[in-house]
Amino acid sequence: MKISEVATPNFLLDLDQLEKNIDKIQQICTNNNKQLWPMLKTHKSTYIARLQKNAGASGFLVGTLDEGEALIKAGFEDIMLAYPYMGEVNINRIVTMASKINLICATDNIECAKAYSEAFSKSKIECKLLIIVDCGLHRFGVEPEKVVELATEISKLENIKIVGISSHPGQVYGCSSPEGVPDVCVQEDSSMEKAYKALTDNGFNIEIVASGSTPTVESEAASKTITAVRPGNYVYYDAIQIGLGCATEDMCALTVVCTVTSKNSSGYYLIDCGSKCLGLDKGAHGNSSIVGYGRVCGHPELTIDSLSEEVGKIKVNGETDIKIGDRIRIIPNHSCSTANLTSNLLGFRGDTIEKVIEVDIRENSKQIIL
Repeated sequence: MKISEVATPNFLLDLDQLEKNIDKIQQICTNNNKQLWPMLKTHKSTYIARLQKNAGASGFLVGTLDEGEALIKAGFEDIMLAYPYMGEVNINRIVTMASKINLICATDNIECAKAYSEAFSKSKIECKLLIIVDCGLHRFGVEPEKVVELATEISKLENIKIVGISSHPGQVYGCSSPEGVPDVCVQEDSSMEKAYKALTDNGFNIEIVASGSTPTVESEAASKTITAVRPGNYVYYDAIQIGLGCATEDMCALTVVCTVTSKNSSGYYLIDCGSKCLGLDKGAHGNSSIVGYGRVCGHPELTIDSLSEEVGKIKVNGETDIKIGDRIRIIPNHSCSTANLTSNLLGFRGDTIEKVIEVDIRENSKQIIL
């Protein structure tokens, strides 16, 4: 089937570009002797995870326990948890995962560490643990100056082994332009270096220093402190990455194809694609470089001004050659959340659909845990 024959709206994945994106970031990490642990939440697909693993990824970072369990079921054996977890049901799931594969947990508080210690001790297995450091996002993480205090308390617990530190410079997504990205890189590297030095100076053996995001990946790969790089969005890229100077339109592998269906009395074009395809995301941390609700490929004069659930409204800035009946492709603002809105992606090469790729790890409530 040709792309021109698929029903609209639909989710398209450029397989050639996907593979180029995967290979490029893997090569950057390999050339700098860094491990690459991609964040799974971008694609939530075992098919794409296998591409990343085959290219050389050391393991995967997951944002939910569902993601970790799905990877284990698919045969993957090296997983990091991005966040702390609490609650008996969740922690029992973590212990079960750790009994099967190389699982590395993470926390920024003693309460979570104590809960892990109790559960892992009952099962008589060791919990490998990263201490989360705040490198400027002010979400999870202890300040570098306080990391030794927490590590000392955790080290007293049974069946817990501190193996390293981790972070995420998510504040980079609040930058208003590419010029702000280097400052975030400096802040991230400085925070991790301070935490690493403080811990090693106090006798802790730090094997892993993990951090990452797509806009900062080259800085992390070049860092003298960071050992494991953890970007996610790079497989697809999106309008946010374009705004931050990390990608061009041609690098964006995931797009939504839709049809222009009408033109209203105010001169706005209407498309058969709304918030249930593109989402209403403009960046979780206030990215002011984003205008509208996606980027129309090859048409800088068009702005996706608003979205209803199934309809989009496009404003024309100046002149345009689009007309009712035309098919257009849209780069989503945030490809991670857009990909989570569909169960399948149409993988293509050239103008031909080659395969249907299932987004088989999506929906956090897909598996009911009682």
